Amino acid sequence: MLKIDGLVLTVVDPDTGLETEILHGSSFELAQGEALGLVGESGSGKSMTLKCILGIEPGGARVEGRIELDGADLLATGGEALRRIRAEDLALIAQNPHGALNPVLPVERFLVEGMSDARKTGRSEARERAAELLRQVGIDDTERVLRSYPHQLSGGMLQRVVIAGAISGEPKLLLADEPTTALDVTTQAEVVAILDEKRREHGLSMIFVTHDLDLAAAVCDRLAVMQDGEILEIGTPEEIRDRPRTDYTRRLMAVRPMLYPEGHPAAFLEAGAEPGRGADHTSGTSGASGASGTSGASGASWTSGVSGISGEEAGA
Repeated sequence: MLKIDGLVLTVVDPDTGLETEILHGSSFELAQGEALGLVGESGSGKSMTLKCILGIEPGGARVEGRIELDGADLLATGGEALRRIRAEDLALIAQNPHGALNPVLPVERFLVEGMSDARKTGRSEARERAAELLRQVGIDDTERVLRSYPHQLSGGMLQRVVIAGAISGEPKLLLADEPTTALDVTTQAEVVAILDEKRREHGLSMIFVTHDLDLAAAVCDRLAVMQDGEILEIGTPEEIRDRPRTDYTRRLMAVRPMLYPEGHPAAFLEAGAEPGRGADHTSGTSGASGASGTSGASGASWTSGVSGISGEEAGA
């Protein structure tokens, strides 16, 4: 479905003209319905690989090699043809969900206009579809969320909206660029479990970018380990874990945190996490120092509780 052969990315400093090669001949293939994890430390070239696929590499950069999507050479495609491929066949889930939506437009516009553009869906049908997709990603109060603006939703809630938008156009390929980086641990588990479930349900291919080996192993069929713009090895999660072929992979595994029990984010939820609980029964005391700490998942209403104590809640 996707074939990348000898991908080289060179960026040019506009002031000095100095050229720097960022990607050094990356090659890999992705089958229909397969999930590939690109793992490695920051600066290894993972996100730049996705940008090359989308055709949004830095201005003035030079891309060489071949990127084929169902036989079409994306590097040789431009203009309206490339825009249609982006709209219909590719979907990006970015690190920061707040950056994915226009802050002055409600969620409804983001979802409805995306479907209308990608699949020429009528507005009424698109709105019904948007509400259904929100329910699929675990949002029950769909009418409130559709009317909401991005700043009115928590990071975890907003990333669910972005996932709904990504699958709404029925793309061939999902490009997930560290989609849980800005989220707390509990919300990470929820979002990744939803993303994995919906990808399998819709039969989508996915490239999942992360520095977290355990997270990638939980949702990907194969892993590609990157360092300094090169893919060092590719294998199944079991092969990478049990028979790493490079010292870098072994070092990467040695420093990884074990985030989820049983190796899958869904197990984290089953172990006792309770997503979606509001501040219906909040109590707490502070000691003699007058300081008390609160913690919880994104959207857990701790901020609302503090606002209530200070008398700054809405309508106070």
